[in-house]
Amino acid sequence: MGKPFLNNRIVGIIVICVIATTQVVGQGMHPLAQIKKVKAEIKSGNKTYLAAYQQLLEMADSALLKPNNALNDFNVPGRYIDSTLHKKNSQSLQIDAFNAYCCALAFRLSGKSVYGKKACELLNAWGSINKKYSNNDGSLVMAYSGAGLLNAAILMQQESLWGKKDQLQFKEWVKNVYDKSALEIRNRKNNWADWGRYASLLSSVFVGDTAELNTNIQLIKSDIALKIAADGSMPEETKRGDNGIWYTYFSLAPITASAWVIYNATGEDLFHEEIQHASLKKALDYLLTYSKSPDSWPHFPHPHPPATKGNLAGWPANLFEAMGDIYQDAPMKEYAKKYTPIIYSRHHFAWTFPTLMPSLLGGY
Repeated sequence: MGKPFLNNRIVGIIVICVIATTQVVGQGMHPLAQIKKVKAEIKSGNKTYLAAYQQLLEMADSALLKPNNALNDFNVPGRYIDSTLHKKNSQSLQIDAFNAYCCALAFRLSGKSVYGKKACELLNAWGSINKKYSNNDGSLVMAYSGAGLLNAAILMQQESLWGKKDQLQFKEWVKNVYDKSALEIRNRKNNWADWGRYASLLSSVFVGDTAELNTNIQLIKSDIALKIAADGSMPEETKRGDNGIWYTYFSLAPITASAWVIYNATGEDLFHEEIQHASLKKALDYLLTYSKSPDSWPHFPHPHPPATKGNLAGWPANLFEAMGDIYQDAPMKEYAKKYTPIIYSRHHFAWTFPTLMPSLLGGY
């Protein structure tokens, strides 16, 4: 009887080891050390954190009163083909994703179950109701707006408030809808690929897929030198006419968010890596220069300048608030200062809470 038992133990150990190698060690956009740091700052009465925290709670309280907007078919036509339906259906996901993200973060910082329950309600709605995306922009908008749901899901994943059955259902949605959209676009040349890779990284962290995480890391590193020119400009984005500054930001937001997710999962620092004279820092400095002086933009006369009001208020200030922490860069922080505390809402979800949740390399 002893030998079969021993063999079973050996097989069991092998199985456990195989399973262990497929698990991602990482916590997405909000590692536990960051959450602990922010909770401590709030408790100590740090005015900067308190202002940003109060802003979060106000938005989370508002979210408690709103029903879900989940669609069976996330049908998003091209923005320049049918702008009305594009906006309407995009907002169904954007509003719910933002509200879920707000409530999940409010729960993790405050411990109040009312927020956690609302986050779970919204996650469960999309996990059970939404079966597909469709039309020209369905995959892209699913990737960049659905990121809010994934960030909320990662925040709630270890919490008892979110039942195992509901989590399994959400994982099926991630596999069949969300990550599917990411895989569909992550090999494109422009910002579509950047959002696809960010979405796939978040999916990898949530479901625990190291292989896919590593694939995305290699994809990001493989074309940094193609995306970023020697002067820091991004050719695929600067060619977008009067929207060139916006699209440069819209590419760098997911690339840098991906680098942060990768750092939290593996410890690898892509922020300071230079590949064939191209680096994220050069691209960020280039964007900062022309965000300050949009009239000097060399690629198109009279480009649309950075936003200062409305739902997109402060772009690219949200990015520079976050990157100012990453690089300890005074000019970036100075650019963002007039907009703080920053919460970037209801469109895409890379750097959504940069003032409240600072991103620091080397630990907290």
